[in-house]
Amino acid sequence: MSKITILLVDDHKLVRDSWAFVLNSDPRFKVIAESSNGNDAVEMAKDKKPDIVLMDINMTPINGFEATKLILKDSPTSKVIGVSMHSMPVYAKKMIQSGGMGYVTKNSSKEELMEAILEVYNGRKYICNEVKDIIALHELDDAGQPDLNSLSRRELDIAELIKSGFSSREIGEKLEISLKTVEVHRYNILKKLQLKNTAALVNFVNSHGM
Repeated sequence: MSKITILLVDDHKLVRDSWAFVLNSDPRFKVIAESSNGNDAVEMAKDKKPDIVLMDINMTPINGFEATKLILKDSPTSKVIGVSMHSMPVYAKKMIQSGGMGYVTKNSSKEELMEAILEVYNGRKYICNEVKDIIALHELDDAGQPDLNSLSRRELDIAELIKSGFSSREIGEKLEISLKTVEVHRYNILKKLQLKNTAALVNFVNSHGM
């Protein structure tokens, strides 16, 4: 059986070195390229066509979500697994919505990382146990309560920009949508989260780890 080829994407060299050591020590895997940023990762994926991309979501100048979408456009056979320090389900949801097939946190064990790679390589989605446990707790403790996971990907993007202080007009220009569309999204966000105004929204996203 041929080895599963892997592209590592993380802006910390120590993290990349650790992943590479662990994965190359297993005869099933082969790390064929590494990248410290999303732009380079897109070019590497286009050239190398890896089976799996391990993608850190917190990077500049483009984040892991945007890089994932661009990689899948140029290398549709590659499968992306988001990797992050964040265990909030909203990030896992956003990765899946961006076209990713899996999500693990940096607290995951090497055994779970390998399990995620094998599951995703075989066409199955994989969410790590840490995130699944949080989802289960939310379902038990917060039934019927407003949750960021109820927002669409576009609404998450807009909520994040609102949190960062952008006006509706600036958000429209950034996302290339009309001012009216932004206002409709803002109304729907507040309605879904049962909030009265922008200040309450900012407090909500800050307290829920966005």
